[in-house]
Amino acid sequence: MAFLKHIIGAGTALSLMAAAALQPAVAQDEFITVASTTSTEQSGLFDHILPIFEEKTGIEVRVIAQGTGQALETGRRGDADVLFVHAKAAEEEFVAEGHGVEREPVMYNDFVFVGPGDDPAGIKGGSDAVAALQAIAEAEAPFASRGDDSGTHKAELNLWEAAGIEPSGDWYRELGQGMGPTLNTAAQMPAYTMSDRATWISFQNRGPLEIVVEGDDRLFNQYGVILVNPERHEHVKAEAGQQFIDWLVSGEGQQAIGSYEIDGQQLFFPNAQDEGA
Repeated sequence: MAFLKHIIGAGTALSLMAAAALQPAVAQDEFITVASTTSTEQSGLFDHILPIFEEKTGIEVRVIAQGTGQALETGRRGDADVLFVHAKAAEEEFVAEGHGVEREPVMYNDFVFVGPGDDPAGIKGGSDAVAALQAIAEAEAPFASRGDDSGTHKAELNLWEAAGIEPSGDWYRELGQGMGPTLNTAAQMPAYTMSDRATWISFQNRGPLEIVVEGDDRLFNQYGVILVNPERHEHVKAEAGQQFIDWLVSGEGQQAIGSYEIDGQQLFFPNAQDEGA
């Protein structure tokens, strides 16, 4: 720097030093905050796709992993730029209320019921989710519910409603936890629970748990992405957030999602082009 002072003068050198001091701050500002579900984070999907997006755009994605209900509240407060969640009705309500710009479909997988191998409710091998819940309630077999207003919890409550049952009693445990901790608790009890398939595939501490019911159309699990409305929250990084959304639904983003596998099993299925998804 002394050499610079000699050549270009102290004043210019000071300006260069000030500009250099600002460089890291500018770089650090190139990020967006995405409020998403625990399933996208705990399944490892973000570890797979975000480096691809970040290398392409230079935009860092900082993820807040929480239940969908909590993520929507985060968006309502303006504490995120983008939501990447899985409760379509709640997502559409969020947009209709003016909190989000537009909802776009991204991908899907499905939910499964898992439970102890000795199967006290006698539901193993079934494909009717409603009948399974009715049998669990009748047997008062332990059931661990996330109980956290997540997309998974919302889907579970819809199935209980379809079964004509309001679950209560010592056999029904509302945990208020994410999918991974809920699976851990279910393995320890042991108990039945409902999980998104991606988290189940990536879950290692299964203990006595195994898939007992799958294949019901009512277990379909759609994910959507929403830009938080910058007209409600002027600090929302709308341009960078939209870049992330555009990438997710582009051919490159959809290929990245579809290529994510664990032990040869594909965890998510891209469907951004499916109207009405």
